[in-house]
Amino acid sequence: MKKQSLWQATAQPKDFAALKGKVEVDVLIVGGGITGITTAYLLKKAGLKVAVVDQQAIGGGETSHTTAHVTFVTDARLSELAKKLGKSAAQALWDAGGTAMRQIEQIVEELKIDCELKRAPGYLFAALGKDADKEMKSLREDAELAEEFGFDAALLQHDPVFERPAIRFPNQLKFHPLKYLQGVGKTLPGNGSYVFGNTCGSEIDAEKHELKTKEGSIGYRFLVSATHTPIQGERGTIGAALFQTKLAAYSSYAIEAAIHCVPESMFWDTNDPYLYFRFDRREDGCSVIIGGEDHKTGQETDTEACYGRLEKFLKTHFPSARSHHRWSGQVLETPDGLPYIGRVGEKQYVATGFSGNGITLGTFSAMLIRDLITDQKNATADLFDPSRKAFHGAWEYLRENKDFPLHLIKDHLKPVEKEQDLHRSSGAILRIGGKKRAVYCDSHGKRTILSPICPHMGCVVDWNPAEKTWDCPCHGSRFGPTGELIAGPAESPLETAS
Repeated sequence: MKKQSLWQATAQPKDFAALKGKVEVDVLIVGGGITGITTAYLLKKAGLKVAVVDQQAIGGGETSHTTAHVTFVTDARLSELAKKLGKSAAQALWDAGGTAMRQIEQIVEELKIDCELKRAPGYLFAALGKDADKEMKSLREDAELAEEFGFDAALLQHDPVFERPAIRFPNQLKFHPLKYLQGVGKTLPGNGSYVFGNTCGSEIDAEKHELKTKEGSIGYRFLVSATHTPIQGERGTIGAALFQTKLAAYSSYAIEAAIHCVPESMFWDTNDPYLYFRFDRREDGCSVIIGGEDHKTGQETDTEACYGRLEKFLKTHFPSARSHHRWSGQVLETPDGLPYIGRVGEKQYVATGFSGNGITLGTFSAMLIRDLITDQKNATADLFDPSRKAFHGAWEYLRENKDFPLHLIKDHLKPVEKEQDLHRSSGAILRIGGKKRAVYCDSHGKRTILSPICPHMGCVVDWNPAEKTWDCPCHGSRFGPTGELIAGPAESPLETAS
């Protein structure tokens, strides 16, 4: 089984050249995933000059690790959102997803993008093993709310795959996310606009409103952070760090496998954390993507077991399944369940905290940020404002961030592993010269010795054996085996050590 997402295996991220020389634009967008590329497209269409930068290939981050459910159905149950936030806010969040779906369809039509975009029903179904009658009662509440809010929803006694009580949401979407980004991204360069890959976006000069690298610079009037975890940008270090603590990072796992044919569809069960499925038909047969086993990033020691449990479910319910690809991604949760989209400083904007709806909410973020920059009214601006007073989520914020002081202390005191336990193609926290070190041994026996201290806020990283990464248990930063930065909130790699 390949340790690579299906999307990466069938469409490589678009490789744009790194920044060289000096350019001037209206808007600098840091992050080349679904949010950044869509924001750039909409702003350029509105007449502004834009530049997109990403530290890797465009589309090479979390967008390539999604399972690409394009739906207004949220990670949190609709009835729970309504009780927690009120009906108006819950409906607005689902409306945002529906608006984004229509925007994606419009862009695909405008640019004639061949990205396998299809309509398919989605099903929220009673988790296997749960009492069907009790689940039907809660599903009925969600279905009635969805209909009240104007969404097409039908309560079923039996879904077509697992034969469980379910809500059917017709006309959801699915597509190939990298092919979509390729189609949009190639339209951006030209007429004073640019896309730069393999370009670090964190070296911001707040006074000059300029991004500087060793080989070039970008001057701008507006700055948009469209990275998975927001960059510091023009905010002070303390302010940026405090904002990042309002985001809880969770790792999620996925397996793609060939199976006997079932109707094209998407499924989510009622467990917490839940399992999710995407059933596809292709020229070479039928397949399923199963995902789940979510846990806070850096806080699961046996990550291989997460894949193992997904594989077991597949074999139990689809005995003929043949697994081809496996990968993991990361989702960011906010205290109140709403994303942060909007202004975080003078002419500085952010979009993050999409939970399990990165495709739709990333697209909607682009639409809202376009409206804010071009001074257009948008009724959701206050609801998703990053500086909103999340009184409904105060307890959740404290609960999520209890991990920071806990792990900051616990991990510094945690005993190190024995040197003889470090095998090839693995990592471990060892004591070298009286100091803790993060040590990686590659397949040839060569060792890379790193500081184990996450540069974000000083926690000690843990080794993730399934993904072969160093993960921070406090706020979810991830690093490659030799220390390279994969995902923030850290903005620099692990330091080399001796």
